[in-house]
Amino acid sequence: MGRAPGKSLKSEHSDTHAARLIPCSHKRANYGAKGGEAPGDREDEMPSVLKWSSLPVAGMVSEMKFPVPWGHIAAKAWGSPQGHPMLCLHGWLDNANTFNRLIPLLPKDYCYMAMDFGGHGLSSHRPAGFPYHFLDYVSEVRRVTAALKWSRFTLMGHSLGGSVAGMESGAWLDSKRKVIESLLSLEENKPQPPKVRSPQEALQRLLQANSHLTEESGRILLQRGATEVLGGLVYNRDMRVLKHNLDPLTLEQFVSFLRKIQASVLMIIAQDGIFNPEAENMSRYFVKPLQEAFQSNLKHFQLAKVTGNHFVHLNDPEVVAGLINIFLKRDQSSKARL
Repeated sequence: MGRAPGKSLKSEHSDTHAARLIPCSHKRANYGAKGGEAPGDREDEMPSVLKWSSLPVAGMVSEMKFPVPWGHIAAKAWGSPQGHPMLCLHGWLDNANTFNRLIPLLPKDYCYMAMDFGGHGLSSHRPAGFPYHFLDYVSEVRRVTAALKWSRFTLMGHSLGGSVAGMESGAWLDSKRKVIESLLSLEENKPQPPKVRSPQEALQRLLQANSHLTEESGRILLQRGATEVLGGLVYNRDMRVLKHNLDPLTLEQFVSFLRKIQASVLMIIAQDGIFNPEAENMSRYFVKPLQEAFQSNLKHFQLAKVTGNHFVHLNDPEVVAGLINIFLKRDQSSKARL
């Protein structure tokens, strides 16, 4: 559900401008934290408002929040604001930490901004009565880039994030009745308090639901995907995300959208991923024709197949880092930079 066919990069050039950013004061699960304290736990570590231009030098990581009408969109940034801007978009039910091990292996002259979609990671949950529509994720990208005053930039997306990155323009289908009905049914029931699990139970539950994750990768996602409470951890995700509305498009509609893409695109497909077009499952009837449509309709398209599974970028980032590095360097030197 909601997974995109692989990982995609869409490259654009932009200038970086100042934006008002509010640091995150959320208390995260303390996997790997020194002395039981997660980075950023102390509210006095950063002023209440940050200027984008005041972020640390390359190699450092900054946590921040982008104000939105329903709360905030959380994000983390790597590198210097003077670098080439890149927005990193995670997959369904994941969070910005999905890029923790990959970004340090990528070019140092980029500014990497990894955001948490609404209802994911440290971002605010949507109010009651507002379903998680796919197009809302696209609008969140636009909110973040507007706050940063990025007009042109590079997009890197994994799974759902790849679909969001590719959705540049076009009409969208109406919401499906069954999705609305399921959301109404969910809201009619009295909200149940989130289940408290021990750190190990929370990790095992995550690994059981995501067979492609290694234990180390699961711990990385839990650092941002769970909150410490009395007695253990609770997952951060809004349960309504399980009912998120990803209106299906026909292959013809997808092709119509992708024809509008003018950026350079790198698509990475994992051999043992859930969207391998050669796999014996239903996705091959859609993914393979879509892959062929990318190849025949885009002027600057590169397809790479790697060993690994759906979380290869997190489990074994070295497998994809080299391909991404080459793609980014080639794109920087190209006169047809889009």
